[in-house]
Amino acid sequence: MANKKVLFICGSLNQTTMMHKISQSFGDGYDFYFSPFYADGYIEFFRKRGFLNFSILGGNFFKSTRNYLVENNLNIDFQGKQNYYDLVFTGSDLIVPNNVRGSKLILVQEGMTDPENLMYYLVKYLNFPRWMASTSTTGLSNLYDYFCVASEGYKDLFIKKGVPASKLIVTGIPNFDNTAQYLENEFEHKNYVMVATSDSRETFKYENRKKFIYECLDIADGRQLLFKFHPNENFERATAEVKKYAPGALIYTSGNTNHMIANCDTLVTKYSSVVYIGIALKKEVYSWFDINELKRMTPIQNGGTSATNIAKIGEQLLDSNEFNSVEFEEKFSLGVI
Repeated sequence: MANKKVLFICGSLNQTTMMHKISQSFGDGYDFYFSPFYADGYIEFFRKRGFLNFSILGGNFFKSTRNYLVENNLNIDFQGKQNYYDLVFTGSDLIVPNNVRGSKLILVQEGMTDPENLMYYLVKYLNFPRWMASTSTTGLSNLYDYFCVASEGYKDLFIKKGVPASKLIVTGIPNFDNTAQYLENEFEHKNYVMVATSDSRETFKYENRKKFIYECLDIADGRQLLFKFHPNENFERATAEVKKYAPGALIYTSGNTNHMIANCDTLVTKYSSVVYIGIALKKEVYSWFDINELKRMTPIQNGGTSATNIAKIGEQLLDSNEFNSVEFEEKFSLGVI
C-alpha cells in the first residue's frame, strides 16, 4: 500500500519549526511535504508582484521559511501542486487555498491572537475576508476538521468566537510547551529588562515607538535594557530609534529570543506571543494585554510533547472516519493515548 501523503503549510519561522516538529512525531507509512504559506486567486496575483512582502506570503517570512526547509533537507512542494494530499496541516486559516479544501485539514494555533477590533466584527458579521482582521479571526473559517490549541483558556476564547467545541482539542503547541529547557543556555547577559518589539509599523498598524521606548525606560528604572527586534522589522530604523532615545541599551536583531527571555528579570512586550514564554518562566511581565487574562491563556507546559499529541490526531484522523475529539481528549488525559 502506498504511503499517505501529508502537506505542512508553513508561514513564519515559528510556524515552520512547529510543522517540522509535528512531522518528526509521526510514525512510519507517511510521505511529508512542506510549503511556505500560499494563497490563490487575486491574493496570489498581488503576492507575485511583491505587494504582500510584509506578510507571511512574502518578504523575510518567505525567505526564512524557504531557507529553513532547504537547510533541513525537507521535501518542498510550493503551493502543494505536486500531489493530492490525504492530510494537510496549517498554522493559519485566514487563507485556505482551494487545492487543499478536499483534504482532511488540521489547524494548529501558532501563538497569541490579535485583539478583536472593528475589522474583526466586519469579518464575522458582514463576511469581509478573514485576512483583513489578521489573527483575531483565527479559527473562523470552519474549513478544518480539527483545531489544536494551546490551552483551556484559548479553547474557551475560540468557543466564544463561534468555533464549534467539537473541533477544538487542547494539545499544547510546539515551541511554547517546554519553557524550562530555555533556562540552560549560553547567552552572555543576565538580569536585564528585555523588550521584545513588534512589527506593527511594517504591517501598517500604528505605533509610537518613541513613546514606547520611554515607557520601557520607566519600567527599567535604571536597570540595563535589552531590545530584541521582531524579525520582520526595519532594523536600521529601529536601531537608530533605540540609540537616540535609550542610549546604552543592548540591541539584538537576531539570536535566540527564548534564551534572552530566560536570562532576563523583566520582559516588556506589546502584542507578541513571546509573552507566554516569560509568564511560563515566572518573569515579571509587562504587556498591552491584561496580564491575568494572559496567564489564563498561557500554553500548557507538557514537557515538549505537543507535537506528538498533534501528530497522533493526524494519524487517527487518517485511519478513521469516526475520529472524536472529545474521546481523544478523555483518553489523552487518562494516558491511554
